[in-house]
Amino acid sequence: MIPYPIIDPVAISIGPFNIHWYALTYLFGFLICFSILLSLRGQQRQTWTKDELWDLISYGVFGVILGGRMGYVLFYGFEQFLSDPLSIFKIWQGGMSFHGGLLGVIAALALYAHRHQRRFLEVTDFVAPGAPLALGLGRIGNFINAELPGRVTDVPWALIYPGDVVGRHPSSLYQMMLEGPMLFGLIYLLAKSRPRVAFTSGGFLVLYGCFRLITEFFRAPDPHLGFIAFGWMTQGQILCVPMILLGIVLVGRPQILGISIEAPSPQVSARKKRKAS
Repeated sequence: MIPYPIIDPVAISIGPFNIHWYALTYLFGFLICFSILLSLRGQQRQTWTKDELWDLISYGVFGVILGGRMGYVLFYGFEQFLSDPLSIFKIWQGGMSFHGGLLGVIAALALYAHRHQRRFLEVTDFVAPGAPLALGLGRIGNFINAELPGRVTDVPWALIYPGDVVGRHPSSLYQMMLEGPMLFGLIYLLAKSRPRVAFTSGGFLVLYGCFRLITEFFRAPDPHLGFIAFGWMTQGQILCVPMILLGIVLVGRPQILGISIEAPSPQVSARKKRKAS
């Protein structure tokens, strides 16, 4: 077993202000997302300028932060919220939820699509390849903070977390690898193949949901929640089930949701943009 590496969570101190590594992983994640989308913009059905990309990323930033915090309070800390409603604003105390962030981003992208006269699912298809590496960086932030301890194990690479005496799976590193580089490679290749509308979005939901389901078997359940269903399902796994089901529908039969998979012609898209301006 290996002692957990002690890493100062504060990356930079400027007088009384501290900048944490966790915050920097979010910043670097957004920049990487922008770079990936910039490399893909020429392969889309509709054109994207750099200004439009920055605007899109700005919407995403607010969606991630607001949705991530609200999702954590709703899914993991609702009792604390009921006893202290102001806790929802105490971001410095930690607590962000991927699933809440996903809902926040979906809402933000829907608003962006409406305001910019773009098809919602074409926007989500475009954004999907930019998300995985940012997610992987977030897991590195979890590792630096010694968060998300794994389940007890005696594998040779087991880590002894601070204040603990038993070896545990480094679950945040497992999640970093699957949700980051592996998910990115698969979704990036899928996006470059230029599939029909909704396929990339659905693929992201299915793959992330499956990867998260797997890694949750190595991650200790939240102490205040424990296992939620069947004596083995965690809250994270339960939240992945509707993701996977929706993703399967988007990949297989989006028409049953009333979604048209026929892309509008460039001329139609251009007319819509001229009308909006």
